[in-house]
Amino acid sequence: MKTYQPKQSEVKRNWHLIDAKGAVLGRLATQVATYLIGKHKAEYSTHMDSGDYVVVINAKEVKVTGNKEKAKTYYSHSGYPGGFKEVKLSKLRLDRPARIIQLAVKRMMATNRLRDKRMARLKVFSGETNQFKDKFTK
Repeated sequence: MKTYQPKQSEVKRNWHLIDAKGAVLGRLATQVATYLIGKHKAEYSTHMDSGDYVVVINAKEVKVTGNKEKAKTYYSHSGYPGGFKEVKLSKLRLDRPARIIQLAVKRMMATNRLRDKRMARLKVFSGETNQFKDKFTK
């Protein structure tokens, strides 16, 4: 018997709509990452990008547990001297609520060549409305 190896041309990408209202951030991010990577498919292969498109709505209403709303801090550095920045979760929720989910999902994926391609298929909206309504077949 030979092991079946899917080809990139055979990959069929579906669309998934996920409502983040009342969902816990970490559990939501693992579900989204699974769809983007393609691990929910029977023909999953580690070296190929076989994931689906994911649209997340109501990003501003995602929940966090414990004291994370005040204590969780996001760090970044521009690479230049004095380029260190830190932002609290509560401030990020006010300014860019979609960024919270994007960062959580991005940091759950492996840092390899496929991550940017997978993240390009993630669409996050802070409210109910989105321009991808006609893509879903449910």
